[in-house]
Amino acid sequence: MKLLRIGDFGRERPGLVDANGRIRDLGSIIDDFAGPSLSRDSLAHIKALDPATLPLVEGNPRIGAPVGIVPKFLGIGLNYRDHAEETGQPIPETPIVFAKASSCVSGPYDDVVAPEGWTRMDYEVELAAVIGARAKNVSGADALDYVAGYAICNDVSERGFQKGGPGEWFKAKSHDTFGPLGPWLVTTDEIADPQKLDLALDLNGACMQTGSTATMIFSVAQLIAYISKFMTLMPGDVITTGTPPGVGMARDPRVFLKPDDEVRATISGLGEQRWRVVAES
Repeated sequence: MKLLRIGDFGRERPGLVDANGRIRDLGSIIDDFAGPSLSRDSLAHIKALDPATLPLVEGNPRIGAPVGIVPKFLGIGLNYRDHAEETGQPIPETPIVFAKASSCVSGPYDDVVAPEGWTRMDYEVELAAVIGARAKNVSGADALDYVAGYAICNDVSERGFQKGGPGEWFKAKSHDTFGPLGPWLVTTDEIADPQKLDLALDLNGACMQTGSTATMIFSVAQLIAYISKFMTLMPGDVITTGTPPGVGMARDPRVFLKPDDEVRATISGLGEQRWRVVAES
């Protein structure tokens, strides 16, 4: 299933995409895609519905992030071998785990805000796994059973804070709008193998990133198992799993985001997100 949330920011309601690509309103069935609504039983109940019986959403509503409440927003650094190599960093022996503030989550078509003086903003197309069940000390063999679905994520970063200066990843990656997510939460029954997905990102129509999740150093299952040894993963937690090569800071000359830039990111089976960079007002 392709699940999404529609409506004004803070007032989104759940929906799904039917076989004809039309949006159907799920507001009478569940309150939101959050907490228990992301469980396997809840998603199976939604899948069993006849979409034709659900109200059709007319027009072109805003599409929000596909997860209503994100308790933890976790990222993985240098998880593609060719990305680690382009940055001149050694191949990690264990996953590099960092956090983004949940308040940075935004919709897949919402503007990304460039604060005044932030001149090294970078893009990173990534596969995000959304947790659907409480996970603690899970095995790699069972880890994917705890996933509700997958989505496109962009791990927008201000390299001026991440590299040099204060050097703090958390604030470099957590400004409002620095976590575009969606457009859809695609349930696991439609993604047979999360390690066989193609990723791409265009900036102003020029291809900047291409890659495949097959080249991840640590698979989605390995990441979930590893993180669950240090903290309990909860429904709605988002793990964004690293980016392929082509990021702006690794280019010669470097390429950083600026107001009026347009970004398009795609992952096979997960749709596309498009957003524009705007100056903070």
